[in-house]
Amino acid sequence: MFEVLFAYPKVLARHRAGPAAADRERYLTHCAGQGAARETLLRIARELLVIAERIDVTASKPITRSEIDAAARAWARQQQKQCRTDSGEWSQHLFVQVAVAWLRFLGVLEDPPHDRRNVFSEQVDDFIAHLRDERGLSASTICSQRWQVDGFLAHVSLSKASIASITVGDIDVFLEAKGREGWCRVSVASCAAALRSFFRYAEKRRWCSPGIAAAIDSPRLFKEEGLPKGPLWTDVQRLIDSTSGSRPRDIRDHAILKLLAIYGLRSGEARGLRLDDLDWTREVMTVKRPKQRRTQYYPLVESVGAAILTYLQQVRPSWCACRELFVTIKAPFRPLSPSGIHHVVSSRLHALGIKTTHYGPHGLRHACATHLVTEGLSLKEVGDHLGHRSTYATRTYARVDLAGLQEVAAFDLGGLS
Repeated sequence: MFEVLFAYPKVLARHRAGPAAADRERYLTHCAGQGAARETLLRIARELLVIAERIDVTASKPITRSEIDAAARAWARQQQKQCRTDSGEWSQHLFVQVAVAWLRFLGVLEDPPHDRRNVFSEQVDDFIAHLRDERGLSASTICSQRWQVDGFLAHVSLSKASIASITVGDIDVFLEAKGREGWCRVSVASCAAALRSFFRYAEKRRWCSPGIAAAIDSPRLFKEEGLPKGPLWTDVQRLIDSTSGSRPRDIRDHAILKLLAIYGLRSGEARGLRLDDLDWTREVMTVKRPKQRRTQYYPLVESVGAAILTYLQQVRPSWCACRELFVTIKAPFRPLSPSGIHHVVSSRLHALGIKTTHYGPHGLRHACATHLVTEGLSLKEVGDHLGHRSTYATRTYARVDLAGLQEVAAFDLGGLS
């Protein structure tokens, strides 16, 4: 691998003669196999030599993060003294980043103790198995409930050693804190419901005293509270236009945003699209809807198909092992995470200065539905497009056609008052 990266004999000899050359070369080969670009491999190779000269990876005891941090600070100070950097912040950051990844790869890194929520990991795993095997909930619902429960348990684990010691007061304090942090009432209510489900199961297993689940209060929610909130359709068009560049990220994001805006897909549905879900011969796209546990078929709109095809031909590595359609831009290539696809939307909305209540993918779903209603489609047609089981879930979008409501209000009913 050194011969591939370095052409100058003196540079090559320095890397060959440096400490832990075999271990460094093995890690570089691993990174190359993960799809790292040549520039990335060069940066890693240079940093590995610096690290190996300052940290003994052959020591009998594991290497701690504090040792890495100390070596990184010393390296940054040296860089400053030699006037190679102003603050040394970037040098220190890169040193730590590469060192942690390399030492973990070698198996000589002493990872910090797992966070305290693992005190409750067995109980949480039992609860998740109950949701999956006994209640038959969808994977997305289970993931959401686990996230809520994990967040609460991480919060109380600093002062609580067992579930039996958790009180209703602890739960109230946590939910109130989330409200002060800016969570809306719907989000707080969702968290309360997840905790209620967990403690109901905990009571059944006798991990805690009975009555906690029943005592968990949710904020009051009003029927059909609030209108669907998403950017204006003109802003959605600006958003999509912002991805018209030729950079790999622009090409990928262009395809993602078109899917979200034109088909009104949920975040999980867009992330769950696989290469096999695109039938190019019949021009049909298969969308799996975990929330409804069913599959829906869409005609592949020409502009969307062209955007996806450009992404597949120019950006997505053909040798990528995962079958998900959308993957990360940089190696190691892996499917986009929920936060990853949220960032695709929110970062561009903020960059354009677009003001909206919801900056994530679901805001584009709302914008799609509102636009379809405004264009005159029936609630049944809009609901079918969004994958709703009934018009009950779609009816709220009728309330956002303000222009239509104004026409009704201005209609002359023959002098009736």
